[in-house]
Amino acid sequence: MLKDNMEYGTIAESYARDPKHAGFNAARYKFVSKMLTGERSVLEVGCGDCTFAPIVQQTVNRLVGIDLDISAAKASPYKPMKVYQHDMLLCPFGADWDAAFSLDVLEHIPVEKEDQFLHNIVRSLTSYGVFICGSPSLESQPYGSPHSLAQHVNCKTEKEWRETLQRHFRQVFVFGMNDETLHTGFGPMCHYRFAICTPPYIAINYRPGL
Repeated sequence: MLKDNMEYGTIAESYARDPKHAGFNAARYKFVSKMLTGERSVLEVGCGDCTFAPIVQQTVNRLVGIDLDISAAKASPYKPMKVYQHDMLLCPFGADWDAAFSLDVLEHIPVEKEDQFLHNIVRSLTSYGVFICGSPSLESQPYGSPHSLAQHVNCKTEKEWRETLQRHFRQVFVFGMNDETLHTGFGPMCHYRFAICTPPYIAINYRPGL
């Protein structure tokens, strides 16, 4: 689940090789920070090297990151929060997060495992929790590098993106971002997709795919 930030490795490496690439990654975190302003406890699922975590940290009360591999996060000078090694495919991480977000992670999760991944995120949230998810669009993939394409095993069209998330959340608001600009136009022209999902299905009979 360690995000590879497309073709560049960690976000810090991305900035060293192509600063503008880091620019629109920072814009994604800025969007999350605005949407989650004032939240009590926030979980980043797939925190990578935490380069842009301070953008979210400054607007929420508590931010915690999890990832399969936290070596980059531990080595980063930008780490503003606690980070834990955890696989969201195996089990939830706690059960009392007011909000969670995951950027550039779902495209690395095999399709047959995506419901378990999202189910465990739901189980990590409170009954009123919100989830923000971001991922490259399927339409963007012809323009990716070979390294990027090899690791992006689960990119989606707008319809697929919405239907996947609707299996786990009652409300799913889908839009996109092209570089630093939010996009609400024709879906196939969107390079990157966001979804704001709330509230989760927390009923006692909740099952993945309900």
